[in-house]
Amino acid sequence: MKGSTKDIIQWHPAFHASIQIEFKDEAEKLTFDSEHLLSKKPMQMDELIIKVTGNEVIHKNIGRIFRRYNIVEYKSPDDYLTINDFYKVYGYCCFYQSDTEEVYKIPPEELTITFICNHYPRKMIQHLKDFRKLDTVRIEPGIYYITGDPFPIQLLVTKELNPNENRWLQSLRNDVSKPEEITTLLKEYEKNKSSKLYQAAMNVITRANWNAVKEVKESMCEALRELMADEFKEQEERVTKQVTEQVTEQVTEQVTEQITTQIIKNLYDTIKDVEKIASLLKIPVEQVERAIKK
Repeated sequence: MKGSTKDIIQWHPAFHASIQIEFKDEAEKLTFDSEHLLSKKPMQMDELIIKVTGNEVIHKNIGRIFRRYNIVEYKSPDDYLTINDFYKVYGYCCFYQSDTEEVYKIPPEELTITFICNHYPRKMIQHLKDFRKLDTVRIEPGIYYITGDPFPIQLLVTKELNPNENRWLQSLRNDVSKPEEITTLLKEYEKNKSSKLYQAAMNVITRANWNAVKEVKESMCEALRELMADEFKEQEERVTKQVTEQVTEQVTEQVTEQITTQIIKNLYDTIKDVEKIASLLKIPVEQVERAIKK
């Protein structure tokens, strides 16, 4: 019996009350928010990269820092990496380590953090230096290690990456303007155009740099023509739809006006009272008068 009673005891409500009792003499200085939600939506990492086994050595330049579990935060070209973003992702790392059924199932030393953005986050880096005493070291173009924290942390600035080493990540921008950049991308895409991964990446890069693509469209290779077929079709359908809607609207207005005018004339032939017709149809008297004169 005692066991069953113990099982149903809810300790947390008592804790919420007790902690406020403890601070009762200074209650006006504090607010208490029980079971405060950390996020308005479920926490979600941009990417989690896990080594299949723990002892692989990753040779790719952006993955040399990797350990077993690697948390990645990505910012689009128009977005910026902020101080808040750092703590949010750092929190993800801690939560990911702790959210397991077994204690210490994920050793903290097997975790890394990678930030990817198009703009060097100067305010964030300065904050980490001043407040957390962390240093930032440039390893190679676009790759920075943030040192001094227990978790290995790296920053990848996409526009600074070596295009020969990281062409696709480096091309995730909306300012790919040089024809040779597009040409090089297309050559690689053409070799891999059956891959859904290459299709997804190339589609976004092309859409984000549409003006640059249009400038070289006369010399576009077949691969790009195939890639852009849907885009051209979509634009054509969009224009056709807009024109159709405009014409339909105009015709509908004209037909409606003709029908209304005829109804008014028919009623006037019978009733001969403009104000009564306006009241019946719930329209202005002026509209009835105009219809009768037509």
